[in-house]
Amino acid sequence: MSVPARRKTSRKARMGRSHQALKKTKLNKCSKCGKAVQPHKACTFCGAYKGKEAIKIKSKSKKEKK
Repeated sequence: MSVPARRKTSRKARMGRSHQALKKTKLNKCSKCGKAVQPHKACTFCGAYKGKEAIKIKSKSKKEKK
C-alpha cells in the first residue's frame, strides 16, 4: 500500500473535505393543498402526486382516536 510522501496540512485536509458538505433540500408546493413537499414524492398530508390521488390518507378524526 502506498504511503503519502508528506503529511497534509490541516488546511489542505479541510479543503479536501469541502465537497462533502450537506446541501439544503428544495421543497415545492403541493398542487392540491399547498403544503411543502419534496419534489417527485407524494404529499403526506393529502396523498396527491401531480394533482392526482396517489395514496389514500386516513382522515384526521381516525388518527386522533388512536
